[in-house]
Amino acid sequence: MLYNLNLDKVLFLDIETVPMVESYDELPENFQHLWDRKVEYLRKEGNETPDQLFQRAGIYAEFGKIICISVGYILNREFRLKSFYGDDENVLLKEFCELLNRYYNSRDHLLCAHNGKEFDYPYIARRLLINGIHIPDILNIAGKKPWEVAHLDTMELWKFGDYKSYTSLNLLAAVFGIDTPKDDIDGSMVAEVFYKEKNIERIVRYCQRDTLTVAQLMLTYLGKPRIKDEDIINV
Repeated sequence: MLYNLNLDKVLFLDIETVPMVESYDELPENFQHLWDRKVEYLRKEGNETPDQLFQRAGIYAEFGKIICISVGYILNREFRLKSFYGDDENVLLKEFCELLNRYYNSRDHLLCAHNGKEFDYPYIARRLLINGIHIPDILNIAGKKPWEVAHLDTMELWKFGDYKSYTSLNLLAAVFGIDTPKDDIDGSMVAEVFYKEKNIERIVRYCQRDTLTVAQLMLTYLGKPRIKDEDIINV
């Protein structure tokens, strides 16, 4: 475990993604064909059609998009939260990259997410490429040796080398008694809240909750005091 970790140099983050369009019928024809081939292995006994499975498209960077990136950092014993969000993915990605390029561009800076190495980090990098945006050095792992990659992952740390299963952030929060707000939304509802309710603020609150939980989990791993409610600041 990283007992010598300098938490002041860590940027905690979480992302929320949705399918690139609201429904399968709105996909361009060539993307419909590509999605059909993509989801062949997802079908269960042939009962689910590609359009029914399209609600899961948000987890694939080729068929989805980012609608919110929430980040948090520790400064003077306070936990400061900031979110980049909205309908225009290109804009929110550029704003996020400006933050990384300005404040998290040295070798001692680190990113931290839950399941970040399998999802958040590569998803962001892929969407940056698709949007024609230069990938900040802290996200670009091309040509880097494993020890040069500045990515922490609270799920990977929990595995201790055991790669057999996925452990959710909510489960670890419950195991360690980390208080989380009793929100009425989970990851499976994000697309509906975005497209049907058009309530991006509700999604932002959910994303910020998970960002805070990632930070609380890392502090717990390190045996350090958790962040108090009165020390959480939105910037």
